[in-house]
Amino acid sequence: MTREESSPATGFAGVIFDVDGVLVDSPHEVAWRESLAELMTGPWRHAAERSAWSPGAFTSRVYREVLSGKPRHAGALACLEYFEVPDAQRRVSEYAERKQAMLLRLIEEGRFDAYADGVRLVMAVRGAGIPVAAASSSKNAHRFLQAIRLGDYGGGDTTLLDVFDADLSGRDFAEGKPDPEIFLTAAAQLRVTAERCVVVEDAVSGVQAAKAGAMVALGVARAGDEHELAHAGADLVVTSLDDVDRDAFVDGRLARRAR
Repeated sequence: MTREESSPATGFAGVIFDVDGVLVDSPHEVAWRESLAELMTGPWRHAAERSAWSPGAFTSRVYREVLSGKPRHAGALACLEYFEVPDAQRRVSEYAERKQAMLLRLIEEGRFDAYADGVRLVMAVRGAGIPVAAASSSKNAHRFLQAIRLGDYGGGDTTLLDVFDADLSGRDFAEGKPDPEIFLTAAAQLRVTAERCVVVEDAVSGVQAAKAGAMVALGVARAGDEHELAHAGADLVVTSLDDVDRDAFVDGRLARRAR
């Protein structure tokens, strides 16, 4: 089935994938954590003394609950406010720029991995003729997708970015997740209705955005947060996307694969 052909008349008509945490084990968390530590132990050391930040305080849970799924500047502000850093508004740009510079270094050094189960699901869905879109708040998502070669997945000399029918990653939207704007825009670009779309997300804010847009939400719990994703409204939560029953998926049902 080529991209010009129509999506299935029944079942799911489109699948929208978040990137960070779903398809890529990206170094965003490391970049946010280490760049803040550099600032708080360097040029911002006097502000650090009046804040709630301390070495070791920036945990993976803080990243998931405070920054994950947010655009760069919104994430920087949320983090600074969480740690009660004085003059947070004034410091946002410096923090965001330092984080971005560190992230680019990490990407260039190849310090990230693809989630093989996520890549396999993208390939299976697209192979079944269902259009797919990438929709991440990160402006760097396309760099990751373009760096993942598909030779090991039967995709020949192509990249994961080549598989997608639409890539909305990094676009500026009026509202970030949990607002559904990015997902609704992705559905429109795929030319399918929101109700027939599945969103694959690893973050609570992303699941909330999918449900706010009247979409089906498939949660992948990479960090032991099954309960949080289910509570946010995910229609199915798995710890690996290999656990999704692909035959049922193609038929328009979310189900766990029988073992």
